Amino acid sequence: MRASRAHIVTYRDDPADAEVISHKLMARAGYIYKVSAGLYAYSPLMWRVLKKVQNIIRDELDDTGALEVQLPILQSDDLWKRSGRWDAYQASGTMFSTTDRKEATYGLAPTAEEVVTDYAASSVNSYKQLPINLYQIHTKFRDEIRPRFGLLRVKEFLMKDAYSFDVDEAGLDASYEAMRVAYHRIFERMGLRALGVDADPGDIGGSGSMEFMLAAETGEDDILVEPGTGYAANVEKAESRLSPSPSVGEAPRALRIEDTPEIRTVAELEGFFPEIEAARMVKTVLVKAVHQDEEVLWAVLIRGDQEINEVKLKNHVGGLAVQMLTAEEIAKHTGAQQGFAGPIGLNEAFSIVGDLSVKGMVNLLCGCNQTDKHALDVVPGRDFAEPAYADLRLARPGDPGPREGRPLELYRGIEVGHIFKLGTKYSAPMGATFIGENGKPQPFVMGCYGIGVSRVAASAVEQYADDKGIVWPVPIAPFEAIVTCLNPKKEELASTSERVYEALKSRGIEVMLDDRKMGPGAKLKDAELLGFPYAVVVGRSWETEQQLEVRNRRTGESETLGLDEAIDRVVAAIEAERPGLESEVQ
Repeated sequence: MRASRAHIVTYRDDPADAEVISHKLMARAGYIYKVSAGLYAYSPLMWRVLKKVQNIIRDELDDTGALEVQLPILQSDDLWKRSGRWDAYQASGTMFSTTDRKEATYGLAPTAEEVVTDYAASSVNSYKQLPINLYQIHTKFRDEIRPRFGLLRVKEFLMKDAYSFDVDEAGLDASYEAMRVAYHRIFERMGLRALGVDADPGDIGGSGSMEFMLAAETGEDDILVEPGTGYAANVEKAESRLSPSPSVGEAPRALRIEDTPEIRTVAELEGFFPEIEAARMVKTVLVKAVHQDEEVLWAVLIRGDQEINEVKLKNHVGGLAVQMLTAEEIAKHTGAQQGFAGPIGLNEAFSIVGDLSVKGMVNLLCGCNQTDKHALDVVPGRDFAEPAYADLRLARPGDPGPREGRPLELYRGIEVGHIFKLGTKYSAPMGATFIGENGKPQPFVMGCYGIGVSRVAASAVEQYADDKGIVWPVPIAPFEAIVTCLNPKKEELASTSERVYEALKSRGIEVMLDDRKMGPGAKLKDAELLGFPYAVVVGRSWETEQQLEVRNRRTGESETLGLDEAIDRVVAAIEAERPGLESEVQ
């Protein structure tokens, strides 16, 4: 490809709304063009990147036996109502919806569990046809409240989504594991540093999930890692060990109520009762779970030195959202001001759940639903009904990890993939069944597996970019090398550039020849901004010494070599970095 015919358009300034490096550089390099908020056109060079990402994904998924399909983007509300997700997605504003000329309602799909389940139900009749894994690479739509960060948070995006259908949980486990391994291979083959982390299933649902994160300082997700153990989890899902409260095992003492004027927080209580540390206190957090047709009140108990993980709490209490009660609502339901709520004598309208950190505590300090008063030496099960317990605690950096107790370390990451064990979450309510070996109908046991294709490209920029521009890994670079002729008007330089260009092409290298009639400085800056992994510069060194400059975009290193040696060096370097695995994924 000649640069003069490649429609290369670069810019000097960052877009006014660009906040992260991938948005700035991809816009400046002309890879993306903003049509409107959250909607982007991909340039010819960008589409080459996206096709390479797709081809690696296809190669690995096909190798697992997955089958590619194409599903409609516009989907009937009937399908989503059958799964029970239509109202939730409409309430959250996530899904675009419209009506056709016959007044039938449709949504633009942000995901495809419903339609693929419906297809499987109509085309798979017997357990003998299972397992099967269907995938597509297609456009998706999500009505982001605030599109930002270029391709990292958009309304329209390119995504690979796959769906496995199995006879039972054991089959699902096997399908899930095959995809987990395939995902690690996919990102390794792309030349990207990806980490598989335990994660919350979110709106997709199911019994378990793993996110694949690309490590990047600008990542939106927090990951907690226990070094040397293989444990990594999104902070929303992460667990850690917790030393028992000092009160555990003490002999129960008599309950007493103490005046605590204007003392509301744990820190204030520690100052007021210096002999009582936060680990002997229990905080009572009052919330409401907002469902489609009702609001359910909850009182959440957690040890005074710990914090509630909002995602874990939402998963436990259910509903479309979980909201903290306002000061007015607290006063209405407890008869006390904010800061004095507690489980003792609490209004029966509240369901009570305790974090595991509270389990076994005695002689604790907590609120008692009286303004300016707290209860001391409280014993759960004696002074209030023993609550149900669940893991609701927020794991924090420095906490002992769950496997070997090593301190958890915090990393930032960008989610580029997510795999889920769905079970029968969709098949059961949608009546999607097959005839089992026993001759009876049974629901499919499902998994789903997504990769954000356009998000991968942006994340690669975030992971490797430097102060000069984009740095593409060889496997997904639009071109593997560029031959830069610094002065095409000079016949010797132009002819030598053609020789190098043709030689690299004949050796199987995807190479661009920069034959544009522009200054040498602008050409070199463009090559750095565009991020091609290797550059061969044909300039003054060739005129004076018959030498070419070979530049490695990632390392910044350059060397001056003769023509044949320069070609051999570039070919060897690129072949060593092309898609492939040097070791098996564990």
